[in-house]
Amino acid sequence: MKKILALVLSLIMLMGIFTVSASAVNEDVEGTIGIYSSMYQFVIDMMDEAIKAEFPNLTPAFDGSFFFYGGTSSLITKVYGEMETGTLGCDMMLVAEPAFSLELKEAGYLEPIEIDNAEDLLRFPFDAEGYWYPVRVCNMVLAYNPEMVEDWAAKGVTIPQTFEAFANDPALKGYISMGNPMTSGTTFAAVASLIQDNHYGQAFLDGLAANEVMIESGSTAITKLQTGECAAIMILEESILKVLKEAEDAGTPITNLACIYPEDGVILIPSTVMTVAEDHSANVNVEACEAVEKWLLSEEAQKLILEGYMHSVFKGMEEIPFNSIDTNELIAKDFGVDWENAYRNREAINTAWTEKVTTK
Repeated sequence: MKKILALVLSLIMLMGIFTVSASAVNEDVEGTIGIYSSMYQFVIDMMDEAIKAEFPNLTPAFDGSFFFYGGTSSLITKVYGEMETGTLGCDMMLVAEPAFSLELKEAGYLEPIEIDNAEDLLRFPFDAEGYWYPVRVCNMVLAYNPEMVEDWAAKGVTIPQTFEAFANDPALKGYISMGNPMTSGTTFAAVASLIQDNHYGQAFLDGLAANEVMIESGSTAITKLQTGECAAIMILEESILKVLKEAEDAGTPITNLACIYPEDGVILIPSTVMTVAEDHSANVNVEACEAVEKWLLSEEAQKLILEGYMHSVFKGMEEIPFNSIDTNELIAKDFGVDWENAYRNREAINTAWTEKVTTK
């Protein structure tokens, strides 16, 4: 009996130890933090709730939320304005393209964070000094309406299977749509990639202009695909997958929308997390930011990325977003973006876009 009692007491003590260690892992992370982010709002909502559960004593900076939402290009403009005062309105950033990370690092606005074994953990590039890491991967593709292929063919239109055809096939004139790189960071990244000298150069922009590309939101472009006003659109894969999944979940699956993974290459955009340097941050709470940044590179957070229809940055992650294709397969056909060029020539790229496409 004594042995049984001793065993029970030992188990109780061990359970107590495990309970304390499990529940107290991030209870000591306190203070306030705010994060500028270009993630879609439904992903922000998921992340918000997860961070609140993981860090119960951390205070959200933005009216009950840890996140302030904006398109990457809009957030960049906001940050530029705040840099004039020397203090940003946030403590962390989750933006769409690494070019801005390079810029902020060079300007001295970032705090390095050490992630253990990052080279073994991540299958996308990161800053060797720890100033930024990829957290989620967006994928720029084309999309079309499978139900209308024959209708378009009767009009002499072939659904493009490459970015090159999307911009340059004259039969597509007036029938293509894409986002605005002046407001969307992922669209900016895609344009920056496609007009690189080792890809299609600025002739790609001339082609878009000649084909009278429509510049509009993803939701508007998707509607035009489904109604037959557009033959093809350039759009993030996640936007298409979200519509397909929600329709399936509602019990009304649709067959008038699908991704095209261009034969000349997809454009993967590893979106980064950055911690603002303490002397430039809103709430001077680098320790809390470090804890949150490390959590974003945890399996739990990466599962949320997948639920947000984006690809995980983990080498060992075999799961993919709903209805997508293998991430490593996409990496093998990635067009690639020269992020240094995108940073150094941001203004020139935007000017070329404006002069060649939007003023035509």
